[in-house]
Amino acid sequence: MNIQWYPGHMTKTKRMMIENISLVDIVIELVDARIPYSSKNPDIDELAKNKYRIIILNKCDLAQENITALWETYYHQKGFAVIQINSLKGTGMAEVTSTARNLMKEKIERQRARGRLFVPIRSMIVGIPNVGKSTFINQYVGKTTAKTGDKPGVTRGKQWIKLKKDFELLDTPGILWPKFDDKAVGLKLAFTGAVNDDILDLTTLATELINCLLLRHNQNIKNRYKIEFDTIEEPHSILEKIAVARGFKQKGGEADIDRAAKILLDEYRGGKLGKITLELPEEII
Repeated sequence: MNIQWYPGHMTKTKRMMIENISLVDIVIELVDARIPYSSKNPDIDELAKNKYRIIILNKCDLAQENITALWETYYHQKGFAVIQINSLKGTGMAEVTSTARNLMKEKIERQRARGRLFVPIRSMIVGIPNVGKSTFINQYVGKTTAKTGDKPGVTRGKQWIKLKKDFELLDTPGILWPKFDDKAVGLKLAFTGAVNDDILDLTTLATELINCLLLRHNQNIKNRYKIEFDTIEEPHSILEKIAVARGFKQKGGEADIDRAAKILLDEYRGGKLGKITLELPEEII
């Protein structure tokens, strides 16, 4: 299953980001803690190469803590400030302001030495679709400022948001990149909901997810659906067992595989299969 998704509005978004990058000091990039490598847009590194950088490992409540810690070290070593966040509950949010102020400390001191007493901190927030930017902003501001939704692409235009008297945030729509060179990256983005489900064969995607989970997380599937299987079993057969266990039947009495596929994807995305991280730093070449 080879997944590619780059609708026209993403081209416009990238152009808008390029046009506005000179207005900000810091680029804050949200990535999904379950797929910290696959959810990091490689185009952002070029766009923000002369800016201070903060990587936010969002949805850390859905990922394995020990592996998230490894990813935090990985990105620290790459030169990023890194913060773990659960934007739904607000965990880790307080670190964002203090980290931004610390990054800007020397610049602010230089400006004040020249007589400029008020030095605002301006940041651009970026990330792939459905990574939780709007939820993060709403939690940060403390009120509903950005639209939220469980489908990728809810935010469609830029908006400046004043967080503090001296801290402004430029929100941007979620953006991917034109081509996923690695098939596995496209799959993992689709698993987590970063790719529009409407363009996908969800049953095939669900079997790909089962195949991905078989090596390290097969027990999560067994525990959730109260089924048994061997790790060499065909993913389609496992999906059929899930359908039977849940009582999903078609009119003729056959197992409703398509419904089971949708449930599996929804429950994985919602964390009901447990905390699952799909990639390790050591796997990145």
